[in-house]
Amino acid sequence: MLERTAEDREDGPPNAAAIHERAELIGRDGFAALEAGSQVVDLTLSEGLVLGLLKQGVRTWFAIFGHGSTDLGEILRIYCEAGVLGVFNCRNEVEMAHAATAHAWVYGETPAIVTSIGPGGLQAMAGSLAAASNGVGVYHIYGDETTRGEGYNMQQVPKPEQGLFGQITGLMGQSYVLHTPEALRECMRRGTACVHHPYRAKPFYILAPINTQPQAMALNLSTLPGKLYAPPCAPADDEPYRRAAEMFAAHDRIVIKAGGGARRHAGAVRRLAEALDAPVVLSPGSTGVLPDDHYLNMHVGGSKGTISGNYAMENAELAIFIGSRGVCQADCSGTGWPEAKAVVNINGDLDDASHYAHTEMLTGDITAVIDRLLSVADRRKSEVFVSNCASRKAQWQAFKAQRFAQEPVEDAVWQRPVLTQPAAIHAVASFAKRIEAVKFFDAGDVQANGFQIVEDDRPGETITETGASYMGFAGSALLGAVGVGEPRYGIAFTGDGSFMMNPQVLIDAVEHGVRGMIALFDNRRMAAITGLQLAQYGREFRTNDSVPVDYVAMAGAVAGVKALHGGHTVEDLLAALEAAWEHDGLSLVHIPVYGGHEEFAGMGAYGSWNVGNWVEDVQRDWLRQSI
Repeated sequence: MLERTAEDREDGPPNAAAIHERAELIGRDGFAALEAGSQVVDLTLSEGLVLGLLKQGVRTWFAIFGHGSTDLGEILRIYCEAGVLGVFNCRNEVEMAHAATAHAWVYGETPAIVTSIGPGGLQAMAGSLAAASNGVGVYHIYGDETTRGEGYNMQQVPKPEQGLFGQITGLMGQSYVLHTPEALRECMRRGTACVHHPYRAKPFYILAPINTQPQAMALNLSTLPGKLYAPPCAPADDEPYRRAAEMFAAHDRIVIKAGGGARRHAGAVRRLAEALDAPVVLSPGSTGVLPDDHYLNMHVGGSKGTISGNYAMENAELAIFIGSRGVCQADCSGTGWPEAKAVVNINGDLDDASHYAHTEMLTGDITAVIDRLLSVADRRKSEVFVSNCASRKAQWQAFKAQRFAQEPVEDAVWQRPVLTQPAAIHAVASFAKRIEAVKFFDAGDVQANGFQIVEDDRPGETITETGASYMGFAGSALLGAVGVGEPRYGIAFTGDGSFMMNPQVLIDAVEHGVRGMIALFDNRRMAAITGLQLAQYGREFRTNDSVPVDYVAMAGAVAGVKALHGGHTVEDLLAALEAAWEHDGLSLVHIPVYGGHEEFAGMGAYGSWNVGNWVEDVQRDWLRQSI
């Protein structure tokens, strides 16, 4: 029985003592104690929002407060001081969006970010593209213009139209404007359905108008939704499984493409691969779904790809896509499967499951679907094809070893011999594996070489932001370890260009006690784009500069950061990594690398990509595909 109704509440806002009392109760006895004491409470929209998110398990907040978020900020102060949640102030909205993305991606805990109206919200929304592209759920809360229309609010979109920030965020994803306090329950319901979606989680954008944040409301705590849990589902009818099994029996050369959605279902993917004796090709974001040395692991395939991964794709008769979006670089802009005649697509998302022609869709939870499929799947083994794939894998491994053993090369910029990127990245990746660090990769040449180089044995050893290829992600991601009971040591693999997009982590990581390392591979250029220019047009243009930067001095100027020079040999680099690892805080290792584009300087490219002057040929090849 409800103790009070909305009509019973007193006029006026709740007093500060009541807010402190609720915060202290939750801090001492948990959220359930508050619900047990009184189902209907009088509070402000700001406090209601904090409570609504607490009920969904949101206890880590990344914040840049401004005039559009002062009331929410005061509630967060009270609840933070009561030990209910953690609030971590940042210096850049893009940085904190990446930090929140990494927090959810690595630790599976949903965070929230809060910023003010105007440029702050736009920057945070830009950073949210990384979460949206990689299927990571994060709450984004932005201040918004007032609802009374008393005149322009500073930093609103200067246009005489209603709710423009809500429209902008609505184009990016799911969005809700808290136009009235009583809308909170619906906002929370839609929010958890978005950020906790079992197959395609996304950021959820909450717009909190300046004048509705402090408004009083009566809230029935028992009706606030908790964290969404969707039971695993799979097709109920036996027919699609039977048809898929018939396809397995009818084809000799079967290849599994494991996308980012397969990360949480590695065991099921392995069982299916071994049952079918089907080689597995990975996406950049799914390394570790099969152990690196597993005989069916053909490594990454796609526009960059590998010798073994692309061979398997190019010779497959039947493709089994698992948790894959069919991204341009993952399937060579649609041209990566020239021999494939049919597809079995296992995916929870209907749009992704129906992406290819001649597809048998098995929609639902990947593990649930595979378990049902294995009960009927049977096919003759294709020893010749698997043997051919294995020989290509051995060729790839030999090629990698050759690249890793490359001696330092004389570089025109550094005026001395320096390490190539493959040799340097491999040294740092091997060190990370030894100390069990999580590897964060930035966009650019470091990332492109990196996903070909890493040798992961389980998902989560590498986090590579290939969904949006957001420069500046890796360093910012180190901040995602805040608010975690047992944080993992992180190493950010970043280029000089990407690092300078978001160097604020040098300060914020120290402020919040993050222990991790930035491995800065410096070739003084945007090497990935330079490589494209040279491959397509034979000339480079405006992808480098003539300004030297002493990154060791720059990082060392921040108290608490241990800045080291990585040297010019693998031995020097390993010594620097050890010294950085021993530091109880943030460290940065500056690694000069060779900036030329000879074959020995990179890991190579093995597929097609629909960009530049390749477009006509790629699109012509796409028309010839059967799937």
